[in-house]
Amino acid sequence: MDVIVVGGGLMGTAATFFLARRGLRVALIERNRVGTGATVASFGNIRRTGRYLPQLPLAHRSRALWGEAETLLGRDVEFRVTGHVRFVFEEESLEDMRTFVSAARPWGLHLEELGANEIRARFPGLAPGAIAASYSPQDGCGNPRLIAAAFAAAASRLGAQIIEACSVGAVERAGADFRVVTSQGVFQAPRLLNTAGAWGARIAAGFGETVPLTPRAPQMGVTEPLPHRILPVVGLWTRRPGTDAYLRQVERGNIVFGGAVERGHVDLDPGHAKPDPTKLPRQLQALQRLLPALAKVSVIRTWSGCEGYVADMLPVMGASATTPGLYHAFGFSGHGFQLGPGVGDVMAELIATGRTETPIHDFRIDRFAAAAA
Repeated sequence: MDVIVVGGGLMGTAATFFLARRGLRVALIERNRVGTGATVASFGNIRRTGRYLPQLPLAHRSRALWGEAETLLGRDVEFRVTGHVRFVFEEESLEDMRTFVSAARPWGLHLEELGANEIRARFPGLAPGAIAASYSPQDGCGNPRLIAAAFAAAASRLGAQIIEACSVGAVERAGADFRVVTSQGVFQAPRLLNTAGAWGARIAAGFGETVPLTPRAPQMGVTEPLPHRILPVVGLWTRRPGTDAYLRQVERGNIVFGGAVERGHVDLDPGHAKPDPTKLPRQLQALQRLLPALAKVSVIRTWSGCEGYVADMLPVMGASATTPGLYHAFGFSGHGFQLGPGVGDVMAELIATGRTETPIHDFRIDRFAAAAA
């Protein structure tokens, strides 16, 4: 075995696939089923708008891989280039949008600015009070229920071991190897990739690396099917708490939604996240600003998942600062779905070659130690 990957969400399964594609022998260990943690709780948004600017090279790399996903993985993961529109209702948010649009251009992201009349013409029925919007035509959405399983299956075909329903105990150094003690035996390899999501900080702490990470539970929901009329993923620019809702309509007609309410608390033991039904009325009220028709639509299901939020809202990616052979990719703070394929590809490149073409310096784990010094 060359590499052990701990954590079978989108980051872990994508990394396993790209490692196996490079010819490395890989074992992926997942406590439940692959993709059933934060990945399956995701909204499914594949967007680059609003990202931390130095993260855009990684987002561009990942967007290219989303476009190749069906060919790479041998199945349709429902990636669709629907466009991503973000509406503006307040003047201060218009300033924020224009600042980002201008700043993102040198990073290779070109967004359209739409005025009120163009919004009405292109997106009738959406955001009737909006004064402006940004539009990213090449972004879109994918199916969170399909993508991690597809990466895992493709990795397995390349020879990777996918070990599910396998709880992890001790993770330690054993000479030149890492030793992972699990409910299904002991695994050893000279390299270890920590993609354990909200549990990633625990693994890092075992090697003397502290990450200020808090587990949180998003509030997600889906409506009854409606006639399919909304093509783009929909969000908004806002500084106002409790208004940052987002939605998209799937091809079957259901509207998937999230945001606008505070994320719930999650205890990592056992890590089960539940939606709070008392938050749903406030969430629907915020969503009606984007889509007034939701006032007469039934919600058929709500759900949540355990996500890891880092204090600075940036992920941890790269090599360990304390332990040779250890690598991290966790803490994506609710913004990781679009990045997943790119994260897997970058981490595989780093592990296999010792370098990566895509800059990830800002996400290094020792930034917290430096800040505390």
